[in-house]
Amino acid sequence: MEASEDKAGNLYLIPSLLGDVEPLEVLPLAAKKVIDLCDHYIVENEKSARAFIKRVLPSKSQADLIIYTTNKFSDPAEYPSYLEACRRGEPMGIISEAGAPGIADPGAEIISIAHREGIPVIPIVGPSSIFMAMMASGMNGQNFAFNGYLPIDPGERKRKIKSLESLSRKTGQSQIFMETPYRNEKLLKDLVSILNPETKLCVAREVTLAEEYIKTASIAWWKKQKPDLEKRPSIFIISA
Repeated sequence: MEASEDKAGNLYLIPSLLGDVEPLEVLPLAAKKVIDLCDHYIVENEKSARAFIKRVLPSKSQADLIIYTTNKFSDPAEYPSYLEACRRGEPMGIISEAGAPGIADPGAEIISIAHREGIPVIPIVGPSSIFMAMMASGMNGQNFAFNGYLPIDPGERKRKIKSLESLSRKTGQSQIFMETPYRNEKLLKDLVSILNPETKLCVAREVTLAEEYIKTASIAWWKKQKPDLEKRPSIFIISA
């Protein structure tokens, strides 16, 4: 995994945990090896990234870590400078706040810069609630789209939900989206009131965690159910 002196160092994309679970229950050994290898990291939150690194590899010296942050407070103009270690031939890691870097998380801009400069980008397999929910849904995995967060405005949200249902019906494309955890139950209520009874809905709550719950059924079935989604990270998928 080490870069030679005449080549740019690898930029490793390191998935993090989706909640309180033993790291090696959901992460491959490769993640531990890469964390052992890298001293330079680009992260969303320094405190939680340091805690994650310590949990995966307690022997890693925290004092040796050099960490750059990429979040809503960061200046994108500084991003190219973050990769200086790679330019010197040293490996670096990007750590997501939860799940996989660049998938509904910061990191894509840094990765794009790396590609432009010829820095090798190496993704490490690991948990992604979006992809794991899709895997477990039984829906069309050949054609799917992630739509992020739906609009907050009630009218816009209703139109968006109907639009996604119509698109799924016309194309067969599975439509994936999410919500801020404290609004999950409101979203589910909206879905069962707006979508057609025969439309399929998958709810994937707390993926990889002890209270994981994944269920796909028709809207008619969901109208009779009330799973506990309050403040629990969840992914929603519809297929019309």
